[in-house]
Amino acid sequence: MQTVQNGIGGEVVGSTSPRTAPVFNPATGEQSAILPLSTKAELDAAVAAAKLAFPEWAETPPLKRAKLFFRLKQLLDDNTDRIARAISAEHGKTFADAVGEVQRGVEVVDFVCGIPHLLKGEFSRHVGPGIDCHSDHQPLGVVAGITPFNFPAMVPMWMFPVAIACGNTFILKPSEKDPSASMIIHELFKEAGFPKGVFNVVHGDKEIVDAILTHPDVKAVSFVGSTPIAEYVYKTGTANGKRVQALGGAKNHMIIMPDADIDKAADALMGAGYGSAGERCMAVSVAVPIGDETANRLIEAMAPRVRAMKIGPGTDPDAEMGPLVTKEHMKKVLGYIDAGVKEGAELVVDGRGFKLQGYENGYFVGGSLFDHVKPNMSIYKEEIFGPVLSVLRAPNYDHAVKLINAHEFGNGTAIFTRDGDAARSFADKIEVGMVGINVPIPVPVAYHSFGGWKRSLFGDHAIYGPEGIHFYTRVKTITTRWPEGIKSGAAFAFPTMN
Repeated sequence: MQTVQNGIGGEVVGSTSPRTAPVFNPATGEQSAILPLSTKAELDAAVAAAKLAFPEWAETPPLKRAKLFFRLKQLLDDNTDRIARAISAEHGKTFADAVGEVQRGVEVVDFVCGIPHLLKGEFSRHVGPGIDCHSDHQPLGVVAGITPFNFPAMVPMWMFPVAIACGNTFILKPSEKDPSASMIIHELFKEAGFPKGVFNVVHGDKEIVDAILTHPDVKAVSFVGSTPIAEYVYKTGTANGKRVQALGGAKNHMIIMPDADIDKAADALMGAGYGSAGERCMAVSVAVPIGDETANRLIEAMAPRVRAMKIGPGTDPDAEMGPLVTKEHMKKVLGYIDAGVKEGAELVVDGRGFKLQGYENGYFVGGSLFDHVKPNMSIYKEEIFGPVLSVLRAPNYDHAVKLINAHEFGNGTAIFTRDGDAARSFADKIEVGMVGINVPIPVPVAYHSFGGWKRSLFGDHAIYGPEGIHFYTRVKTITTRWPEGIKSGAAFAFPTMN
């Protein structure tokens, strides 16, 4: 059986840890690999390698860094199918979904190929008599990323391309559930010609997370995961003097206005609610139709679509949805469906008890659809992270907006309408970080930035795009005057233009 290894100092290094975790194929329930849970000493070795590589890498001209990223981009494009197969085998998502994940991650590599322009500072001439002023974006040092199971390639690529292009060196701690994609990327880094120690991968659990958060040589930490862990990472990291961006959970709503095309809205909800088995922080898990007539039409359109959804292993080219990532998570999602029924919601489509011939031990849950969900129910308040869509009927638009704004999460949201006034009002008034107008999953493109509001993001910077450049650099401002412009005599008053 395969044993997953670390990537430290440009080399593949086996762990000496006696602690291990199994890696499973979610479609079959069979163990596919052994993952050593690395020791603190192994994290220390990775940090030391990154620290050693930092001075020379930070002095490498941005154009030379960009050329290496151009090579990496080509290698990632050439190996997209290989990475996607590894994702499908360990996460369970369909191959087409995994390919899309890799491609969206590579878009961030595309973005940082323009790093010479992105790092340009500002310049002002004659800010005072013979005095000029300019600013410079300088790297932080060794930085780290802690990434979740649901996007084992894309989320790391939201972090390390920007961090490394800015002149930092990087340590990646991937999810224990699907670690192989990160090791393929590590291999491609080496093939692209990056210096040893610039990109490192250390596998592990909370012990390694805590070691990263408290290590004195790690200057910044990026995290994506659940809100309780995001809050823990933020508080622990900042308490140890680190810059931290920690992206947490979500409960994304989609308002369906009475004038919306119901068939198009239903198609959008199918992909946004059930794609990747709902294991997306940008999944739409709550549909909010305005008025009972709109709600009835939506349920009528959705129910047959959910029942007809093709569920299968990621290797099935016809599958629209795969299994959940682990047996434990499958049980958790089934528990939420049970709770929704107990709390009084109407279970229109029941995904419990779904079995697939030949894959009886896989972690499959059928698509589930609830109607008449209320704000006090656990299936509304909490992030399920599974193929469960709740329909919460709102009497009018204002009620729907207040409902969304009152929720603790503010990650993503959408509205489907033909009414420009409603769309503009929604974009302006909704207290959510990412908004879609007739776009169900409004994940920003790589040259914008991804980040929610409220308890969906801890820290001052969103991830990738311009915000990523700001997060992974410090601004230094230099004020210059040469001897010819200096007047004789000491000046004790605070300098002004007067």
